Amino acid sequence: MELFRLGFLIALLHQLTVGVQSAKILAVFPFPGKSQYIFAEQYLKELAKRDHNVTVINTFGSNQTEPNFKVIGATKIHDLMAAYSSADYNQKVSQWTVLTMTTAFLNMLTSSVLEDEKVKQLLEGAETFDLVLLETVQTEALFGLAQHFKAMTIGISSYGTDRHIDELMGNISPLAYNPMLLSSRTEHMSYEQRLWNIWDASLGWLHKRLVHMPSQQQLYKKYFPQASRTLEQVLDNFSLMLLGQHFTLSYPRPYLPNMIEVGGLHLQHSREPQPLPVELAKFVADAQDGVIYFSMGSNIKSADLPEATRQVLVQAFGSLKQRVLWKFEQGQLEDQPKNVLISKWFPQPDILAHPNVKLFITHGGLLSTIESIYFGKPVLGLPVFYDQHLNVERAKQAGFGLALDLWTMTAAQLHDQVVQLLSNSSYTQAAQLRSKLFRDQKDTPLERAIWWTEYVLRHHGAQHLRSASRDLSLAQLHGLDTWGLFCGVTSLIALVFVFVISALLRVLRYILCRRCKIDAKQKTQ
Repeated sequence: MELFRLGFLIALLHQLTVGVQSAKILAVFPFPGKSQYIFAEQYLKELAKRDHNVTVINTFGSNQTEPNFKVIGATKIHDLMAAYSSADYNQKVSQWTVLTMTTAFLNMLTSSVLEDEKVKQLLEGAETFDLVLLETVQTEALFGLAQHFKAMTIGISSYGTDRHIDELMGNISPLAYNPMLLSSRTEHMSYEQRLWNIWDASLGWLHKRLVHMPSQQQLYKKYFPQASRTLEQVLDNFSLMLLGQHFTLSYPRPYLPNMIEVGGLHLQHSREPQPLPVELAKFVADAQDGVIYFSMGSNIKSADLPEATRQVLVQAFGSLKQRVLWKFEQGQLEDQPKNVLISKWFPQPDILAHPNVKLFITHGGLLSTIESIYFGKPVLGLPVFYDQHLNVERAKQAGFGLALDLWTMTAAQLHDQVVQLLSNSSYTQAAQLRSKLFRDQKDTPLERAIWWTEYVLRHHGAQHLRSASRDLSLAQLHGLDTWGLFCGVTSLIALVFVFVISALLRVLRYILCRRCKIDAKQKTQ
């Protein structure tokens, strides 16, 4: 009997472990912004190191050759993106127009990936995959890759959750304290802000159903004409969602058990900061008053900023006693101040880790914000679009940052904000406190992401994590049908009660009036 039990346990252990050996994984990252892929790159390569066979579809390609790791570069989107390079991010348009323009852009992303010749070869070939890992940026037709390969599905979002991801997973994020991603509102909203939050959510919900999803439905039918599942069934097939957030980076909020926070996934937690290149190291070390690092990230090139904005930056930086590292995408900067060093690329984590770097002037992208927190540096935010406004607002709320409008700020305003951040130690103290909280985790985001990915593989999709909320309509999920009936019945009872009381009062008034008439008649007699 003991031998039987031991054999059973060995067999069970084998079943639990064999499912994660050499799994074939297809990862799809259609967004042309480099930071979204950087967020997941270390995680994908770690999966390959653990003997999983990883194929990546992204929009950049790769010249590197690594074991178990292959990249398909669907790069056509960058030619199409040339039309967006001179976009005026400061123009005022209606929210509906913004949503419609976003849908057009996402449709373009979807088509450019699925029309790539190497992607077509992959779809037409005999290769199979156990798991499809999808960047959830509302390119729903691309999610059809999972049904094509009859694979399990995991989603990954570099910015955390939003209304669309909540809908995919069946999660509920009450609008009373969960701001819309594209707003600058935080979890602490006034009554007016909560009204606008509901308005934005309602408008987005309506646009998704009237404009966005019909267009993605057409693309799904076009590129997967022999699909074994409908798009609705595909969207209901996510086993897990990896979210690029953490409650110490934003705020506590409700998640389902298969929604896992992995904010800081791109950080190499076990890696010691590397020495800076010789020229850069000397520039930083010799700065008696410290160094300010300025970068607008990978999606916005500071070299493409309007001339007037660049001049504001040049004048403000030139008036500072600190030295400035400026990520500038051209070889020369007109009127470059003596205290400014430009480069097309800087080793950002190693710079922020340097003790002589005192301030990070940033566009407010989530990865940059996380890195500033990790290394305990205060920030001056110059947000432009997407979640940048919200990230900067959170930095202000947490006390380690300030913000300016990139398009309207003056050199004097920029100078004064920098001086305030550097002269008031409370900003640095708040950043270091936030860093302490973020670093205090039982496992790293990378370890957490790997464990949960292999958990899904071990349990063949982990259907036991699927919430029953995904089977409910919007009215059912939020109890509108039951509350509607309850309120309706209550209102009906109230109306009946009012009618009965009114009728009784009329009868009583009639009786009293009749009695008064009888009494009056008797007196006259």
